Amino acid sequence: MHLKEQPHRYRPRIANSKQSEQATWLAKSPLWSLVNLGIFLFIALTGCGKEQAPPKPGPPDVEVASVIQQNVPVFGEWVAQLNGPVNAEITPKVQGYLLQQNYQNGFFVKKGQLLFTLDPRQYEAAVDQAKAEVGTAEANLAKADNDVQRDTPLAAQKAIAQRDLDTDLTTQEAMRSQLQAAKASLANAELNLTWTKVYSPIDGIAGVSNSQIGDLVGTTTKMVTVSQVNPIWAYFNPSESLFLKFAPQVTAFISGKLPRGTHPQMPVELIQANDVPYTSSGKIIYVNRQVGTGTGTIQMAAEFPNPQAVLRPGGYGRIRIKVSDNENALLVPQPAVIEVQSEYMIIVLTPENKAVFRPVKVGDRVGPNWVITEGLKPDDKVVVEGIERLQMAAAAMPELAKEGIPVNPKPYVPAAAVGGGD
Repeated sequence: MHLKEQPHRYRPRIANSKQSEQATWLAKSPLWSLVNLGIFLFIALTGCGKEQAPPKPGPPDVEVASVIQQNVPVFGEWVAQLNGPVNAEITPKVQGYLLQQNYQNGFFVKKGQLLFTLDPRQYEAAVDQAKAEVGTAEANLAKADNDVQRDTPLAAQKAIAQRDLDTDLTTQEAMRSQLQAAKASLANAELNLTWTKVYSPIDGIAGVSNSQIGDLVGTTTKMVTVSQVNPIWAYFNPSESLFLKFAPQVTAFISGKLPRGTHPQMPVELIQANDVPYTSSGKIIYVNRQVGTGTGTIQMAAEFPNPQAVLRPGGYGRIRIKVSDNENALLVPQPAVIEVQSEYMIIVLTPENKAVFRPVKVGDRVGPNWVITEGLKPDDKVVVEGIERLQMAAAAMPELAKEGIPVNPKPYVPAAAVGGGD
Protein backbone atom coordinates (compact mmCIF):
# COMPACT_ATOMS: atom_id res chain seq x y z
CA MET A 1 0.00 0.00 0.00
CA HIS A 2 2.81 2.39 0.73
CA LEU A 3 4.32 1.90 -2.76
CA LYS A 4 0.95 2.45 -4.45
CA GLU A 5 0.21 5.72 -2.53
CA GLN A 6 3.36 7.49 -3.64
CA PRO A 7 2.40 7.86 -7.31
CA HIS A 8 -1.01 9.03 -6.10
CA ARG A 9 0.60 11.87 -4.02
CA TYR A 10 3.09 12.77 -6.68
CA ARG A 11 0.53 13.44 -9.40
CA PRO A 12 -1.09 16.42 -7.62
CA ARG A 13 2.27 18.13 -7.32
CA ILE A 14 2.65 17.89 -11.07
CA ALA A 15 -0.82 19.34 -11.58
CA ASN A 16 -0.13 22.26 -9.21
CA SER A 17 3.04 23.05 -11.04
CA LYS A 18 1.22 23.29 -14.30
CA GLN A 19 -1.42 25.59 -12.81
CA SER A 20 1.32 27.86 -11.44
CA GLU A 21 2.92 28.07 -14.82
CA GLN A 22 -0.43 28.94 -16.39
CA ALA A 23 -1.09 31.66 -13.76
CA THR A 24 2.32 33.19 -14.37
CA TRP A 25 1.70 33.24 -18.10
CA LEU A 26 -1.76 34.77 -17.62
CA ALA A 27 -0.44 37.52 -15.36
CA LYS A 28 2.10 38.47 -18.00
CA SER A 29 -0.44 38.34 -20.81
CA PRO A 30 -1.80 41.64 -22.31
CA LEU A 31 -5.26 40.14 -22.13
CA TRP A 32 -5.06 40.07 -18.33
CA SER A 33 -4.13 43.77 -18.26
CA LEU A 34 -7.23 44.60 -20.31
CA VAL A 35 -9.38 42.58 -17.94
CA ASN A 36 -7.98 44.39 -14.93
CA LEU A 37 -8.58 47.77 -16.59
CA GLY A 38 -12.17 46.84 -17.39
CA ILE A 39 -12.82 45.76 -13.81
CA PHE A 40 -11.34 49.05 -12.51
CA LEU A 41 -13.47 51.18 -14.81
CA PHE A 42 -16.59 49.22 -13.91
CA ILE A 43 -15.98 49.76 -10.21
CA ALA A 44 -15.24 53.45 -10.74
CA LEU A 45 -18.34 54.08 -12.84
CA THR A 46 -20.48 52.08 -10.45
CA GLY A 47 -19.15 54.15 -7.53
CA CYS A 48 -19.82 57.49 -9.36
CA GLY A 49 -23.36 56.46 -10.12
CA LYS A 50 -24.00 55.87 -6.41
CA GLU A 51 -22.44 59.25 -5.25
CA GLN A 52 -24.87 61.27 -3.05
CA ALA A 53 -26.08 64.83 -3.88
CA PRO A 54 -24.42 67.74 -1.93
CA PRO A 55 -26.20 68.78 1.28
CA LYS A 56 -28.66 71.67 1.12
CA PRO A 57 -27.31 75.06 2.39
CA GLY A 58 -28.37 76.16 5.86
CA PRO A 59 -30.20 79.37 6.79
CA PRO A 60 -28.37 82.56 5.75
CA ASP A 61 -26.35 84.43 8.35
CA VAL A 62 -27.72 87.83 9.36
CA GLU A 63 -26.78 90.40 11.97
CA VAL A 64 -29.56 91.62 14.24
CA ALA A 65 -29.88 94.44 16.76
CA SER A 66 -32.35 95.06 19.56
CA VAL A 67 -34.66 98.05 19.42
CA ILE A 68 -33.41 100.91 21.61
CA GLN A 69 -35.89 102.79 23.76
CA GLN A 70 -34.85 106.19 25.12
CA ASN A 71 -35.83 109.85 25.34
CA VAL A 72 -34.93 111.73 22.16
CA PRO A 73 -34.92 115.52 21.69
CA VAL A 74 -37.24 116.76 18.96
CA PHE A 75 -35.82 119.43 16.67
CA GLY A 76 -37.53 121.88 14.40
CA GLU A 77 -35.77 122.49 11.10
CA TRP A 78 -36.25 125.37 8.67
CA VAL A 79 -34.59 126.62 5.51
CA ALA A 80 -32.45 129.67 6.27
CA GLN A 81 -30.78 132.32 4.15
CA LEU A 82 -27.60 134.04 5.26
CA ASN A 83 -27.03 137.76 5.22
CA GLY A 84 -24.78 140.27 6.88
CA PRO A 85 -26.17 142.42 9.70
CA VAL A 86 -25.02 145.41 7.65
CA ASN A 87 -24.80 145.52 3.85
CA ALA A 88 -23.51 148.94 2.84
CA GLU A 89 -24.17 149.94 -0.75
CA ILE A 90 -21.38 152.28 -1.71
CA THR A 91 -22.69 155.27 -3.65
CA PRO A 92 -20.58 158.39 -4.37
CA LYS A 93 -21.86 161.68 -2.95
CA VAL A 94 -20.60 163.68 -5.92
CA GLN A 95 -20.54 163.17 -9.66
CA GLY A 96 -17.28 162.53 -11.44
CA TYR A 97 -15.19 160.25 -13.58
CA LEU A 98 -13.75 157.19 -11.87
CA LEU A 99 -9.96 157.34 -11.83
CA GLN A 100 -8.93 154.45 -9.57
CA GLN A 101 -10.30 151.37 -7.83
CA ASN A 102 -8.26 151.14 -4.64
CA TYR A 103 -9.29 147.67 -3.40
CA GLN A 104 -9.37 144.14 -4.79
CA ASN A 105 -12.72 142.60 -5.61
CA GLY A 106 -13.91 140.16 -2.97
CA PHE A 107 -11.25 141.11 -0.41
CA PHE A 108 -11.68 142.14 3.20
CA VAL A 109 -11.72 145.88 3.78
CA LYS A 110 -11.51 147.92 6.97
CA LYS A 111 -13.68 150.80 8.07
CA GLY A 112 -12.23 153.99 6.56
CA GLN A 113 -10.27 152.14 3.84
CA LEU A 114 -10.11 153.91 0.46
CA LEU A 115 -12.21 152.12 -2.17
CA PHE A 116 -12.47 154.51 -5.16
CA THR A 117 -10.94 157.77 -6.36
CA LEU A 118 -12.89 160.17 -8.61
CA ASP A 119 -11.43 162.93 -10.78
CA PRO A 120 -11.01 165.82 -8.27
CA ARG A 121 -10.05 168.67 -10.62
CA GLN A 122 -13.42 170.37 -10.95
CA TYR A 123 -13.84 170.25 -7.18
CA GLU A 124 -10.37 171.61 -6.61
CA ALA A 125 -11.31 174.53 -8.88
CA ALA A 126 -14.51 175.03 -6.91
CA VAL A 127 -12.49 175.20 -3.69
CA ASP A 128 -10.20 177.83 -5.18
CA GLN A 129 -13.18 179.86 -6.33
CA ALA A 130 -14.79 179.63 -2.90
CA LYS A 131 -11.57 180.77 -1.26
CA ALA A 132 -11.51 183.79 -3.56
CA GLU A 133 -15.09 184.65 -2.66
CA VAL A 134 -14.23 184.42 1.00
CA GLY A 135 -11.36 186.85 0.43
CA THR A 136 -13.65 189.31 -1.37
CA ALA A 137 -16.21 189.07 1.38
CA GLU A 138 -13.56 189.69 4.02
CA ALA A 139 -12.34 192.77 2.16
CA ASN A 140 -15.87 194.15 1.82
CA LEU A 141 -16.50 193.55 5.50
CA ALA A 142 -13.26 195.30 6.38
CA LYS A 143 -14.30 198.34 4.33
CA ALA A 144 -17.70 198.41 5.98
CA ASP A 145 -16.08 198.19 9.39
CA ASN A 146 -13.85 201.17 8.55
CA ASP A 147 -16.84 203.20 7.34
CA VAL A 148 -18.71 202.55 10.54
CA GLN A 149 -15.66 203.35 12.65
CA ARG A 150 -15.09 206.62 10.78
CA ASP A 151 -18.68 207.84 10.62
CA THR A 152 -19.70 207.02 14.17
CA PRO A 153 -17.94 210.03 15.84
CA LEU A 154 -18.90 212.30 12.97
CA ALA A 155 -22.55 211.45 13.36
CA ALA A 156 -22.25 212.08 17.10
CA GLN A 157 -20.82 215.57 16.37
CA LYS A 158 -23.60 216.18 13.81
CA ALA A 159 -20.88 216.46 11.17
CA ILE A 160 -22.75 213.99 8.98
CA ALA A 161 -26.32 212.95 8.85
CA GLN A 162 -27.42 210.07 11.05
CA ARG A 163 -28.80 208.25 8.05
CA ASP A 164 -25.26 208.01 6.61
CA LEU A 165 -24.15 206.14 9.71
CA ASP A 166 -27.24 203.92 9.50
CA THR A 167 -26.32 203.07 5.95
CA ASP A 168 -22.81 202.20 7.03
CA LEU A 169 -24.13 199.91 9.74
CA THR A 170 -26.52 198.15 7.33
CA THR A 171 -23.72 197.67 4.84
CA GLN A 172 -21.52 196.26 7.61
CA GLU A 173 -24.13 193.64 8.52
CA ALA A 174 -24.60 192.73 4.86
CA MET A 175 -20.86 192.28 4.37
CA ARG A 176 -20.67 190.14 7.49
CA SER A 177 -23.43 187.92 6.14
CA GLN A 178 -21.72 187.69 2.75
CA LEU A 179 -18.56 186.58 4.49
CA GLN A 180 -20.43 183.83 6.32
CA ALA A 181 -22.00 182.69 3.05
CA ALA A 182 -18.63 182.65 1.33
CA LYS A 183 -17.15 180.59 4.13
CA ALA A 184 -20.05 178.13 3.92
CA SER A 185 -19.50 177.80 0.18
CA LEU A 186 -15.83 177.15 0.81
CA ALA A 187 -16.68 174.45 3.35
CA ASN A 188 -19.09 172.82 0.90
CA ALA A 189 -16.51 172.94 -1.89
CA GLU A 190 -13.90 171.37 0.38
CA LEU A 191 -16.43 168.68 1.40
CA ASN A 192 -17.18 167.87 -2.24
CA LEU A 193 -13.47 167.60 -2.86
CA THR A 194 -13.07 165.09 -0.03
CA TRP A 195 -15.98 163.08 -1.42
CA THR A 196 -14.02 162.39 -4.58
CA LYS A 197 -12.36 159.73 -2.43
CA VAL A 198 -14.85 156.99 -1.49
CA TYR A 199 -14.15 155.10 1.75
CA SER A 200 -15.66 151.97 3.32
CA PRO A 201 -18.06 152.77 6.17
CA ILE A 202 -17.71 149.32 7.85
CA ASP A 203 -15.42 146.33 8.22
CA GLY A 204 -16.44 143.58 5.83
CA ILE A 205 -16.01 142.02 2.42
CA ALA A 206 -16.21 144.26 -0.64
CA GLY A 207 -17.86 142.67 -3.62
CA VAL A 208 -17.15 143.09 -7.31
CA SER A 209 -17.21 146.69 -8.48
CA ASN A 210 -20.09 147.67 -10.74
CA SER A 211 -18.12 150.61 -12.18
CA GLN A 212 -15.10 150.60 -14.44
CA ILE A 213 -12.25 153.05 -14.69
CA GLY A 214 -13.38 156.05 -16.74
CA ASP A 215 -17.10 155.66 -15.99
CA LEU A 216 -19.05 158.74 -15.06
CA VAL A 217 -20.57 157.94 -11.68
CA GLY A 218 -22.98 159.94 -9.57
CA THR A 219 -25.22 159.96 -6.56
CA THR A 220 -27.45 157.22 -8.00
CA THR A 221 -24.60 154.86 -8.97
CA LYS A 222 -24.26 151.76 -6.79
CA MET A 223 -20.58 151.12 -7.19
CA VAL A 224 -20.16 148.15 -4.82
CA THR A 225 -21.63 146.50 -1.71
CA VAL A 226 -19.62 145.94 1.44
CA SER A 227 -21.10 143.26 3.73
CA GLN A 228 -20.36 142.68 7.36
CA VAL A 229 -19.78 138.91 7.72
CA ASN A 230 -18.53 138.48 11.29
CA PRO A 231 -20.94 137.84 12.82
CA ILE A 232 -23.43 136.75 10.18
CA TRP A 233 -27.19 136.33 10.46
CA ALA A 234 -29.32 133.40 9.28
CA TYR A 235 -32.95 134.35 8.59
CA PHE A 236 -35.62 131.65 8.88
CA ASN A 237 -39.41 131.48 9.16
CA PRO A 238 -40.88 129.01 11.67
CA SER A 239 -44.60 128.43 11.78
CA GLU A 240 -46.61 130.13 14.49
CA SER A 241 -47.36 126.81 16.23
CA LEU A 242 -43.68 125.87 16.49
CA PHE A 243 -42.67 129.38 17.50
CA LEU A 244 -45.06 129.21 20.45
CA LYS A 245 -43.05 126.30 21.90
CA PHE A 246 -40.07 128.54 22.60
CA ALA A 247 -41.77 131.95 22.53
CA PRO A 248 -41.48 132.54 26.33
CA GLN A 249 -37.69 132.48 26.13
CA VAL A 250 -37.67 134.86 23.17
CA THR A 251 -40.15 137.21 24.87
CA ALA A 252 -38.00 137.33 27.99
CA PHE A 253 -35.07 138.35 25.82
CA ILE A 254 -36.74 141.11 23.81
CA SER A 255 -38.54 142.51 26.87
CA GLY A 256 -35.26 143.08 28.68
CA LYS A 257 -35.94 140.58 31.47
CA LEU A 258 -32.76 138.67 30.71
CA PRO A 259 -29.45 140.10 32.01
CA ARG A 260 -27.86 142.57 29.65
CA GLY A 261 -25.69 140.91 27.04
CA THR A 262 -27.32 137.48 27.42
CA HIS A 263 -29.62 135.65 25.02
CA PRO A 264 -32.25 132.91 25.26
CA GLN A 265 -30.76 129.59 26.27
CA MET A 266 -31.64 127.99 22.96
CA PRO A 267 -28.63 126.59 21.12
CA VAL A 268 -29.21 127.09 17.42
CA GLU A 269 -27.54 124.73 14.95
CA LEU A 270 -26.82 125.58 11.33
CA ILE A 271 -26.64 122.80 8.74
CA GLN A 272 -24.67 124.13 5.78
CA ALA A 273 -25.59 123.61 2.13
CA ASN A 274 -23.27 120.58 1.97
CA ASP A 275 -25.21 118.95 4.87
CA VAL A 276 -22.27 119.47 7.23
CA PRO A 277 -23.11 121.09 10.60
CA TYR A 278 -21.45 124.46 11.15
CA THR A 279 -18.72 124.34 13.75
CA SER A 280 -20.20 127.00 16.08
CA SER A 281 -23.69 127.23 17.53
CA GLY A 282 -25.68 130.42 17.21
CA LYS A 283 -28.20 132.44 19.20
CA ILE A 284 -31.51 134.10 18.44
CA ILE A 285 -30.89 137.77 17.73
CA TYR A 286 -34.02 139.01 15.99
CA VAL A 287 -37.76 138.27 15.94
CA ASN A 288 -40.16 140.12 13.69
CA ARG A 289 -43.03 142.02 15.30
CA GLN A 290 -45.84 140.08 13.61
CA VAL A 291 -46.85 136.77 12.08
CA GLY A 292 -47.23 136.85 8.32
CA THR A 293 -50.94 136.83 7.53
CA GLY A 294 -50.41 135.06 4.22
CA THR A 295 -47.98 132.37 5.39
CA GLY A 296 -48.68 131.92 9.10
CA THR A 297 -44.96 132.16 9.83
CA ILE A 298 -42.82 134.63 11.73
CA GLN A 299 -39.41 135.80 10.60
CA MET A 300 -36.50 135.23 12.95
CA ALA A 301 -32.73 135.53 12.71
CA ALA A 302 -29.92 133.67 14.46
CA GLU A 303 -26.43 135.09 14.80
CA PHE A 304 -23.33 132.94 14.20
CA PRO A 305 -19.65 133.81 14.66
CA ASN A 306 -17.91 133.79 11.30
CA PRO A 307 -14.25 134.82 11.75
CA GLN A 308 -13.05 132.87 8.69
CA ALA A 309 -15.88 134.15 6.46
CA VAL A 310 -16.91 130.58 5.64
CA LEU A 311 -20.53 131.71 5.62
CA ARG A 312 -21.35 134.31 2.99
CA PRO A 313 -24.35 136.58 2.41
CA GLY A 314 -26.91 135.00 0.11
CA GLY A 315 -25.99 131.45 1.09
CA TYR A 316 -28.54 128.88 2.20
CA GLY A 317 -28.64 126.34 5.01
CA ARG A 318 -30.98 124.80 7.56
CA ILE A 319 -31.63 125.99 11.09
CA ARG A 320 -32.23 123.33 13.79
CA ILE A 321 -33.66 124.22 17.20
CA LYS A 322 -34.76 121.85 19.94
CA VAL A 323 -38.51 122.31 20.45
CA SER A 324 -39.43 119.35 22.71
CA ASP A 325 -38.52 115.81 23.86
CA ASN A 326 -39.82 112.52 22.45
CA GLU A 327 -40.09 110.30 25.52
CA ASN A 328 -39.44 106.55 25.23
CA ALA A 329 -38.80 106.74 21.51
CA LEU A 330 -37.92 103.54 19.64
CA LEU A 331 -34.68 103.64 17.65
CA VAL A 332 -33.01 101.22 15.25
CA PRO A 333 -29.72 101.49 13.31
CA GLN A 334 -30.21 103.42 10.10
CA PRO A 335 -29.01 100.52 7.84
CA ALA A 336 -31.95 98.45 9.14
CA VAL A 337 -34.50 100.73 7.46
CA ILE A 338 -35.48 99.84 3.88
CA GLU A 339 -36.88 102.70 1.79
CA VAL A 340 -38.82 101.90 -1.38
CA GLN A 341 -40.67 104.73 -3.15
CA SER A 342 -41.15 106.78 0.02
CA GLU A 343 -42.36 103.69 1.90
CA TYR A 344 -40.32 102.25 4.77
CA MET A 345 -39.91 98.63 5.92
CA ILE A 346 -37.92 96.77 8.54
CA ILE A 347 -37.09 93.05 8.76
CA VAL A 348 -38.09 91.81 12.22
CA LEU A 349 -36.73 88.58 13.77
CA THR A 350 -39.36 86.26 15.26
CA PRO A 351 -38.71 84.04 18.31
CA GLU A 352 -38.36 81.11 15.87
CA ASN A 353 -35.45 82.92 14.13
CA LYS A 354 -37.50 83.76 11.08
CA ALA A 355 -37.18 87.08 9.24
CA VAL A 356 -40.47 88.87 8.54
CA PHE A 357 -40.86 92.06 6.51
CA ARG A 358 -42.87 94.72 8.36
CA PRO A 359 -43.92 98.22 7.20
CA VAL A 360 -43.09 101.06 9.58
CA LYS A 361 -43.26 104.83 9.87
CA VAL A 362 -40.10 106.77 10.60
CA GLY A 363 -39.27 109.97 12.45
CA ASP A 364 -36.02 111.89 12.81
CA ARG A 365 -32.52 110.54 12.44
CA VAL A 366 -30.59 110.65 15.70
CA GLY A 367 -26.88 110.04 15.18
CA PRO A 368 -26.45 106.54 13.66
CA ASN A 369 -30.03 105.57 14.56
CA TRP A 370 -33.49 106.26 13.20
CA VAL A 371 -36.64 106.91 15.23
CA ILE A 372 -39.48 104.50 14.37
CA THR A 373 -42.84 106.05 15.22
CA GLU A 374 -45.07 103.12 14.21
CA GLY A 375 -44.65 99.42 13.47
CA LEU A 376 -42.21 98.26 16.19
CA LYS A 377 -42.33 97.14 19.82
CA PRO A 378 -39.63 97.73 22.45
CA ASP A 379 -38.69 94.03 22.63
CA ASP A 380 -38.33 93.52 18.87
CA LYS A 381 -35.10 92.62 17.13
CA VAL A 382 -34.36 93.85 13.62
CA VAL A 383 -32.05 92.66 10.86
CA VAL A 384 -29.26 95.16 10.10
CA GLU A 385 -26.82 93.18 7.92
CA GLY A 386 -27.82 90.57 5.31
CA ILE A 387 -30.89 92.45 4.10
CA GLU A 388 -29.99 92.00 0.42
CA ARG A 389 -29.96 88.19 0.69
CA LEU A 390 -33.36 88.21 2.38
CA GLN A 391 -34.81 90.49 -0.28
CA MET A 392 -33.62 88.13 -3.01
CA ALA A 393 -35.09 85.16 -1.15
CA ALA A 394 -38.40 86.99 -0.68
CA ALA A 395 -38.55 87.81 -4.40
CA ALA A 396 -37.86 84.17 -5.34
CA MET A 397 -40.21 82.60 -2.72
CA PRO A 398 -43.07 85.01 -1.87
CA GLU A 399 -44.98 82.36 0.12
CA LEU A 400 -41.96 81.66 2.29
CA ALA A 401 -41.53 85.40 2.86
CA LYS A 402 -45.06 85.60 4.25
CA GLU A 403 -44.37 82.81 6.75
CA GLY A 404 -40.88 84.08 7.58
CA ILE A 405 -37.49 83.26 6.13
CA PRO A 406 -35.36 81.07 8.43
CA VAL A 407 -32.09 82.79 9.32
CA ASN A 408 -29.05 82.27 11.48
CA PRO A 409 -28.92 85.44 13.66
CA LYS A 410 -25.72 86.98 14.97
CA PRO A 411 -25.24 90.15 17.05
CA TYR A 412 -24.84 93.34 15.04
CA VAL A 413 -21.64 95.27 15.75
CA PRO A 414 -21.60 98.90 14.46
CA ALA A 415 -18.69 99.87 12.24
CA ALA A 416 -17.62 102.56 14.73
CA ALA A 417 -17.32 99.97 17.48
CA VAL A 418 -15.28 97.67 15.23
CA GLY A 419 -12.94 100.51 14.26
CA GLY A 420 -12.56 101.62 17.87
CA GLY A 421 -11.27 98.20 18.91
CA ASP A 422 -8.40 98.17 16.43
